Amino acid sequence: MDTTRNTVLEAWMAEHGYSSNRLADAVNRALERLTGRHGGLDGSSVRDWKAGRVTWPKSATRTALEDVSGLPAVALGFVPRGRPPSAPATPQQEDPDMKRRTLVGGIAVAAASALAAPGTAVPRRIGMSDVTRLQERFAEIIASDHRHGGHLDIEQRAAALADEALNLQNSGSASQRVRSSLYASAAAFRSSAMWAAIDGRRYDDAEAHMREAQALAEMSGDQAIKFRIWSHAGTMYRHMGRSADAFAANDVARNLHVTRRDPLFASLGLARQAAIHGAAQDRSGARQALEQAQEAMLRADPADHRPVWMLAFYDQAELDSLALSAYLSLGDYPTAEYHAHRCLSALRPHMVRSRAITTTRLAHSQLAQGAAETATATAMRVPSDAATRHARVSRMLQEFGAALRATASGTIVQTWTEHTAAWRTAA
Repeated sequence: MDTTRNTVLEAWMAEHGYSSNRLADAVNRALERLTGRHGGLDGSSVRDWKAGRVTWPKSATRTALEDVSGLPAVALGFVPRGRPPSAPATPQQEDPDMKRRTLVGGIAVAAASALAAPGTAVPRRIGMSDVTRLQERFAEIIASDHRHGGHLDIEQRAAALADEALNLQNSGSASQRVRSSLYASAAAFRSSAMWAAIDGRRYDDAEAHMREAQALAEMSGDQAIKFRIWSHAGTMYRHMGRSADAFAANDVARNLHVTRRDPLFASLGLARQAAIHGAAQDRSGARQALEQAQEAMLRADPADHRPVWMLAFYDQAELDSLALSAYLSLGDYPTAEYHAHRCLSALRPHMVRSRAITTTRLAHSQLAQGAAETATATAMRVPSDAATRHARVSRMLQEFGAALRATASGTIVQTWTEHTAAWRTAA
């Protein structure tokens, strides 16, 4: 077979000191952070990339490689299937604001040009390769969310990509399967924008994203994304203190067919139901829902195919995180502390945002048991970036400081005050 060496990848590896084996190991670790499963790459896999025998690695592998390199796959010399090789462009730094402003407009102009080009006999055909490209971008959004949480930038990027998916609908002809998949992709991006807004406590924006996501999900017919949106809605209403609405929204998610087909979806719905029971001060309801969630998780087959957003976050650590939330709301602080330690011991490395939230909740549970020094030491482990830039973490730490000053005095309060001042200076 005639192949063309990927000299761009070779040059990048030489510049950054990567051998084939070292790059394979780094991509395997990134795959594990992304999917929860260690990748099966070795040095021969990378040598196939360099030799041009593999010109477009699998989706998850490309995402992991992009995470390692900080560059899109095409900037590393890879060529999407069906696209002829061309001289690689020199990677340039883009202004993020400019990129967001031009993202949707650019694709709309390109689509219009393709349709109106003189001499074009038929409109562009939209295929599953276009959907695959969007799904790769979705994996990037998921990874950013787990690292950074509810930043406005993530919300805006996800919303722009939802618009891009919708613009594709009007840029050419497509099969019903492709159109449904494009609606599902748009709904997935909107649900990520919704979650970023929830995590950043921008609830009005979250509700607006939710309404758009729900409409798109209905047009797609995708059960998994419907579950994600309604489950997010239940969490949003719980954070807003609207327990009745939280139960109603989460019940919609739990009654979808996907929860009967896949016990892992049932488990997540029940675990989030337990957190709502905790917020509603229903101790027996929370305990029963958590027991059922654990049983459902044990029944789930790890080999079943699931969407990337589910694989990236829901596991035993997340179940313990939701149990921690429930018992903290109920005032059962020893049980809350138990679940916090279980969660922290099992969290995957990429769950940076979740680690900061769990550490802060652990500090609250310890302080409520009278262990002011231990609680303060725990709270001081929260990274300064999360403490100052993540809305939920910032608020919980402010509440921790108020509770500490109300129940303790002297050196420990002074230590905390000085530490938070250092956080603000670092920010």
